[in-house]
Amino acid sequence: MLCNKLTVENSTKKKYSLIIFDWDGTLMDSIDKIIACVGVAAQLNNLAVPSAQSIRNIIGLSLDKAMATLYPSLVADKREELVEAYRQQYASLNKQKTPFYPGIKDWLKILKEQGYILAVATGKGRNGLNRVLNEHDLNDLFAVTYCGDEALSKPHPLMLHNILTELDMKAEQALMIGDSSFDLEMANNANIDCIGVTYGVHCETTLSRYKPIAILDDLPNQLGNYI
Repeated sequence: MLCNKLTVENSTKKKYSLIIFDWDGTLMDSIDKIIACVGVAAQLNNLAVPSAQSIRNIIGLSLDKAMATLYPSLVADKREELVEAYRQQYASLNKQKTPFYPGIKDWLKILKEQGYILAVATGKGRNGLNRVLNEHDLNDLFAVTYCGDEALSKPHPLMLHNILTELDMKAEQALMIGDSSFDLEMANNANIDCIGVTYGVHCETTLSRYKPIAILDDLPNQLGNYI
């Protein structure tokens, strides 16, 4: 695998110091579970279940904004009930596994060993992200993580601005990697270079609209050509 060929010697010539990742659909294969949990939450709240494609199209947004997009006429308190039903489904009631995409977990550790600073900017809630990090013993892997309930939702650049501020880094030192238009538009809004991945929620045609430096289908084997 290419990740094993990225030597420490090569890392001294790296173009970027900071690599910021989206989570769901970029690092972790959680799309099917998200779709299932939204469907059950809708049924429990006597709402029409959106199509799978409609749900895919909101993955990456903060939960409140995602539900508001799916159900624009839903009043705020009912929307919060829907969000809470989803959270319960995802956290404990739905037993569907959400593995990392092949090779991702070990590859992330290699990137850190090579001197890259790793961060996360995700629409996932803080409790959800912490749960996954704890389950996989990854709390020390990322220098900074920002979640959808801690900042304005993507594609607003606040999460990225906060990451840069916290790490005292400039936009040109960072690279954003994500699977959705929201990830890449957020990067555009923060003047940060971005890379799209095609195995998540949005296709190459959609991702290309945001002028990424590359669109990849295998991060561990292909990213080394761009960092």
